[in-house]
Amino acid sequence: MNEIYSINGPVVKVKNPENFKMLEKVYVGKERLVGEVIALNSENATIQVYESTSLLKVNDEVFGTNDMLSVTLGPGIIGSIYDGIQRPLDILEEKEGYFLAKGSNVKSLNQEKLWDVEVVVSESDYLKSGNLYAVIDENELIKHKKIVPNNIEGVVVYVNKNKKLKVNETVISIKDNNGTIINLTLETSWPIKIPRPIKTKLKADSPLITGQRIIDSIFPIAKGGCAAIPGGFGAGKTMLQHQIAKWCNADIIVYVGCGERGNEMTQVLEEFKELIDPKTKQPLLNRTVLIANTSNMPVAAREASIYTGITIAEYYRDMGYDVAIMADSTSRWAEALREISGRLEELPAEEGFPAYLPSKIAQFYERAGSVTTLSDEKGSVTIIGAVSPQGGDFSEPVTQNTKRFVKTFWALDKNLSYARHFPSINWNLSYSDYFEDLETWYASNIAEDFFKLRNDVVAILNKENKLLEVVKLIGSDILADEQKLLLEISRVIRVGFLQQNAFNDIDTYVPFLKQYKMLKIIFYLNDKASILIKNKIPFSKLVKTDIFNDLIRIKYEVRNDDLVLLDSYFNKIDKAIEIVEAMYE
Repeated sequence: MNEIYSINGPVVKVKNPENFKMLEKVYVGKERLVGEVIALNSENATIQVYESTSLLKVNDEVFGTNDMLSVTLGPGIIGSIYDGIQRPLDILEEKEGYFLAKGSNVKSLNQEKLWDVEVVVSESDYLKSGNLYAVIDENELIKHKKIVPNNIEGVVVYVNKNKKLKVNETVISIKDNNGTIINLTLETSWPIKIPRPIKTKLKADSPLITGQRIIDSIFPIAKGGCAAIPGGFGAGKTMLQHQIAKWCNADIIVYVGCGERGNEMTQVLEEFKELIDPKTKQPLLNRTVLIANTSNMPVAAREASIYTGITIAEYYRDMGYDVAIMADSTSRWAEALREISGRLEELPAEEGFPAYLPSKIAQFYERAGSVTTLSDEKGSVTIIGAVSPQGGDFSEPVTQNTKRFVKTFWALDKNLSYARHFPSINWNLSYSDYFEDLETWYASNIAEDFFKLRNDVVAILNKENKLLEVVKLIGSDILADEQKLLLEISRVIRVGFLQQNAFNDIDTYVPFLKQYKMLKIIFYLNDKASILIKNKIPFSKLVKTDIFNDLIRIKYEVRNDDLVLLDSYFNKIDKAIEIVEAMYE
C-alpha cells in the first residue's frame, strides 16, 4: 500500500518507491489531488502535488496511474480557458462556483458536443505516424487536422460513417503490424514534459510581423524564434504581449498567465473575450487558448502551466499552423522552482534558485522552432516570454539565464514608460540576432535597402546616446550643426517612429510597407539637411520650418490604407529646403 509519511507544502513523500516511476502522474489522498513523481530513491518516492495539500494526512493513500502527466488534445481547445493542469475554468465555475474545489476531475474537452468530421481515408489504406485521417472545422478560422499519433502504423480496418462524432468516439481503426487493433478518436493525450516529434527543423527565415515598428524594423523576431521581454513592474510587459497577440501574423495564440496577480489575469481574460481580431473580424478568442495560473493558485502548478501551454502550441504546429505562445511571466515559474527546490532541501545556487535553473529555461525555449512536421506540413512555435526581475535588475539569474537561450531581447525601461513612451523598449539595451537571418526576406518582400536603413537607425541612436552625455555636461548650444542635426533626426526616430500609440486607430498597427516608407522619408530629410549644412546654411533655419515635427506627425496623419500620401512628404522636405536656401541666395 502506498501511504504518505511526510508532507512539506506541495512536496509529499511516500513509502514503497518501487511502485512508482519517475515523472509518473499520481492521485494523492482521498480527494485524489493531481501530483507527479519528481524523485525516487531506495527509501521513498517524492511527489510534487499540483493542488493545495491542506487537510492531507500522514498515511493517506497515493494512487499510481502508470502514465505521465499529460494534456488532452483534440477539437475544442481553441477558445478555452484552462488552469495550469488543463482543467476548464469555465466548466468548473458552473459546477463549483468562484472557488475551485480540490481534486476536481473535469474532462478537458467537451465530451457531449458533436463535431462535423470529414474522414479522409478509406478502409485498406496503410497509414503511418503523421498521416492525416480526419478534418474538423473547430471554428470559422481553424481547421482541426487529426493525424496518426507517433509510433502507430498499420492498415485501416474500420471507418466510422457518421458525419457527426463526439471526441471520444472511434473515427477509424488500424490493425498494426502485430495484429493489434488500435482505435483512433478525435482526442489524444501527450506528456507535457516531452517535446512532440518532428521530421526536420528549419532555419527561421521569415519574421513574425507584429505591426509594432520598433519590433518589426529594429529588433525583429523570426517565426519559430524566441524572445524575452524583461521589465520591472509597470514597464508594460503585459500590454506589449497583448499588442503582439492581437496583431501578429501567427495563426494561433497560446497565452499562459503564470503566477500573475489575479486582477491582471481577470483583465486579460475579459479583454480577450471582447477583442475583435482585426484581420478576420472574428472574436480574437477564436484563435486563442488561455491558460490561467494566478499567484494564489498552488505554486507547483506554475511549472505545469508553462509545459501545458507549449505542448498545446506544438499540437497545433503539427497541423501546419504558426503558433505564438506568450508566457507571462517566466520569473514566477522560476520562483516556483526555487520554492520546490527549497522544500526538497537541494543545494541552492545564485539567489536561492536551483542549480538546474539554466537547463530548465533552456528546455522550455528549445521547444520553439520552425519545423517540417511528420505530415510534411510546415509549422512553427514562437515563444515570447516575459521576465519580471525584482526592481528591474537585469543582472538577476532568471534574466541572465534567459538571455543565454533567446536571440531577441526587448528590454523594457521604466523611465520610458513613466515618460509615456510605449512600447517602452530601450533601444540601447535591446537586440535581435535574427536580423541577418531575415535579410533575404526583407530584400525580396520589402526593399533591398531596408537592411541598410535599419542599421543606419541603430547607428544614429547609438551616436545620440554618446552625444547626450556631452550635452548633459556643456549643453547643446555649443554643438556643431552636424551634431544638432543628429540630435534632431534621432528625436524624429524616437518620437515619430519608435514610439507607438496602442489606443490610436491609425498607429496601433503599422504595416511593413508604411514602416519602410517612414524610414525612407526620415533619411531623405537627413541627407538633404546634411547638404544644407555643408553649404554653410545655419541648421536653425531649417528647424524653424517645422519640417521635423511634420515627420513626427506622419504616424497619426497617414492612414494604413492611404500610403500614397507618404510620397507627398518628399515634396514637403524639398519645399522646406528651398525656403531656407532662398534666404541665403
